[in-house]
Amino acid sequence: MLSFYVHIPYCIKRCGYCDFNTYTPSELQDGATLEIVSGDYIDAVLKELESAPREAVPTIFFGGGTPSLLPPKDLGRVITAIKERNGLTQDCEITLEANPDSVTPEKLQGFIDAGFNRISFGMQSAKPHVLAALDRTHNPENVKKAVDAARAVGFSSISVDLIYGTPGESLEDWRETLTAALELDIDHISAYALIVEDGTRLAARIKRGELTMPDDDLMADMYLLLDFMCEQAGFTWYELSNWSKAGYECKHNVAYWKSLNWWGLGPGAHSHIDKKRFWNLKHPNTYKTKLFAGDTVILGSEDLSDEQLHDEALLLAIRMREGVPKNLLSDVQIAKFDEYVASEDLIQEKEAFVLTTKGRLLADLIVREALS
Repeated sequence: MLSFYVHIPYCIKRCGYCDFNTYTPSELQDGATLEIVSGDYIDAVLKELESAPREAVPTIFFGGGTPSLLPPKDLGRVITAIKERNGLTQDCEITLEANPDSVTPEKLQGFIDAGFNRISFGMQSAKPHVLAALDRTHNPENVKKAVDAARAVGFSSISVDLIYGTPGESLEDWRETLTAALELDIDHISAYALIVEDGTRLAARIKRGELTMPDDDLMADMYLLLDFMCEQAGFTWYELSNWSKAGYECKHNVAYWKSLNWWGLGPGAHSHIDKKRFWNLKHPNTYKTKLFAGDTVILGSEDLSDEQLHDEALLLAIRMREGVPKNLLSDVQIAKFDEYVASEDLIQEKEAFVLTTKGRLLADLIVREALS
């Protein structure tokens, strides 16, 4: 089996917290529109696809950037090519990341016709002042309209992405965002603590003292509130930052967390095939030029040792609801985990160690100690 990630590196505007490999059309070409940019970009992606293995495909994930900005027919060309070349499993999950302001009922129908069956909307917050701090462009009222329209045209799974811990965001602000999200017709929530990356506009504003980050206690309270409200609404955690209704876990992300094989198509995309990890050069113009010239777009690679694979398996497993299998641990590590069971940060379920709600706040510390 081989999953595909398809990177769409285009946005109308760069968000203040974003350090992803994205570009506005005007940064790439004077006067260019997304329609002009996307045509030959998709041609390049299809050219890269020729290098990938031909195994059957259980998941395809279009991320970015803002994939929903592109015409459905262009993204559909990629789905069709993968289907014809590799074949899709009967229950293949095909996900589109979307900005709520970038879709209409007609465009959403186009995405369904192109083959998508799952959509993830970047909601981030329901509070205008929080969205403003993040430089998000969408109107929070459009999230419900977009979710309802996506459900109406036939998306079988709908997720929203949230961010907590934005400068100026209170616990009550976060509660109102969670309430708004859980009232939507969705079956999945991803929620991530804001990480301020060097070089972003948000980092510069914090450095100048315009904004102040919340303290660790507030961040912990936000996570605990998130988990409580999700569980009350019928969403169960299956990974540290992800909750879903039964049967609606994101299969594509689970493939990452279980270190299964995937190929990343597009500039800056990373791939993992068996014991090898590799990644593409970042700039879309260079990416296209090299592919059309018949050159490789792989910028670097890493052969993974058995020890690296073992450590990564442990690091990823502890994030999951299934926990860390005992057979993955040495006697010394089991003894260390037993200490966390005694402090009620872990519990034993069958033959695995699983984080408690309290333990999830310490996940990074626990795994660091286990690997030290």
